[in-house]
Amino acid sequence: MEAPTLNHGFCAEFLFRFGSYYADHMVLQKEPGRAVVWGYGAVGAIIRVSVLTDSNTLTHEVTRVNQGVWNVSLRPFGPGGPFWIIAEQNYSRRVESIVLKDVYFGDIWLCGGQSNMEMTVSQIINASEVLSLASHYPYIRLFQAGLNESAEELNDLESIAVQWSIPTAEILGQGNFTSFSAVCWLFGQYLYDKLQYPIGLVESCWGGTPIEAWSSQRVLHKCKIPFSIGNRVNEKTGPHQPTVLWNAMIHPLRRMTITGAIWYQGEANTNWHSAQYNCTFPAMIEDWRQVFHQGSGGATQIDFPFGFVQLSTYHHAVPDDSFPWIRWHQTADFGYAPNPKMKRTFMAVAMDLGDEKSPYGTIHPRYKQDVAYRLYLGARAVAYRETAVVFQGPFPKDIQLKNSTELTIIYTQELTVLELSRDIFEVCCCTTWNLSSCKWLSVPIVDHSVNTISLSLNQCHQKVTGIRYAWMEWPCDLKKCPLYSKDSNLPAPTFMIPPAHNGPL
Repeated sequence: MEAPTLNHGFCAEFLFRFGSYYADHMVLQKEPGRAVVWGYGAVGAIIRVSVLTDSNTLTHEVTRVNQGVWNVSLRPFGPGGPFWIIAEQNYSRRVESIVLKDVYFGDIWLCGGQSNMEMTVSQIINASEVLSLASHYPYIRLFQAGLNESAEELNDLESIAVQWSIPTAEILGQGNFTSFSAVCWLFGQYLYDKLQYPIGLVESCWGGTPIEAWSSQRVLHKCKIPFSIGNRVNEKTGPHQPTVLWNAMIHPLRRMTITGAIWYQGEANTNWHSAQYNCTFPAMIEDWRQVFHQGSGGATQIDFPFGFVQLSTYHHAVPDDSFPWIRWHQTADFGYAPNPKMKRTFMAVAMDLGDEKSPYGTIHPRYKQDVAYRLYLGARAVAYRETAVVFQGPFPKDIQLKNSTELTIIYTQELTVLELSRDIFEVCCCTTWNLSSCKWLSVPIVDHSVNTISLSLNQCHQKVTGIRYAWMEWPCDLKKCPLYSKDSNLPAPTFMIPPAHNGPL
């Protein structure tokens, strides 16, 4: 199909153009959401935005430029394409037109985080096989924000690493931590295989960065995180400073209507403000939701679905509990998601994906297909409301003390028990529950049934006041944690009962 003839105007000095992340080959959000299209123009000019096919003009939207920016919400469109989006500026008897070609309507997912989200397809297990299939997915479209930081909230992106593109092996496999995200791509691929309509993937992430960098000042105030851009009190510089990536790489995207977001981050907070992560993470999610809802004129849901990866592993056999604490805080101290403080969220447990042979360091496991598939199951259940999809691993629903020497945990699902581990469960033996002074003892699994695990308490000579599971940086070998769900083969997540702040039971 050929693009329609356009009447090019004479007002170049007014920089009539679309916002930075509107381009040929893009995906706009499908129904029921109303896709937002915006750009820059002459103050006071009349803007007319049209959606066309090769034979029909389907809709017109008209607005006026205000303070140099114009913004329209299209009527809802079903999935499909291709379309042209034409914007015309009428100013002082002159008309200027700009056009977007090969535009599709579908679902848009925002992918954020640090280096485990940055890892490209070339860095994962079976990379060549995944890259060879890239051309089979022409209706998944890719966009990657450039790496920028700012002390102030920006209206638009300062740079773009990958403008909207049809996927190719070159885009997906170029360099390490530099081109398009493997987790984001694989998640989109699983979604497309299921939904069979266009998927837009928007990556905005930066390796080694803490959650504070991706959070607004509102989040930091709420969680009592001290900050002052450029001030030594932050203990962080460059892209690690509070708010600078929110300002430059997330806030500019706020007008984009999206279906949801996925997030892989937390390693950088295992040694910085880790105790506050149970506040900063839920608060950041709610803040993103508010800003995207308002920025899109209400088109993005106020509670849009938010998926995240619970941290994998780093050091093997190191007596450090910073990773399990972040895993716990990623769930707002409930141990599972969604939960009362994190509604419409979903979690991919990754602590069983430790990769001792990863050439990119053990903190960067290569088993991203498993991560993406677990996120995909959560998206189907939470975002697409498939009630029959099992997307969570088994979690305790009751604990019974049979006698002084045996404790039984009753789980929410039928179990697959791979090993009668002697050390992955621990109990706190003391007269009263006190987290700081609790003496944790490893206890063996001695029996199991369809949905229960029995633990021996022979080594505990006092009262059992707490119990925890997989409270280790590297709790098990690759895909060999002791407990999985029978139906979906999802690992049981780490837990602590009674928890430090909230209670799952």
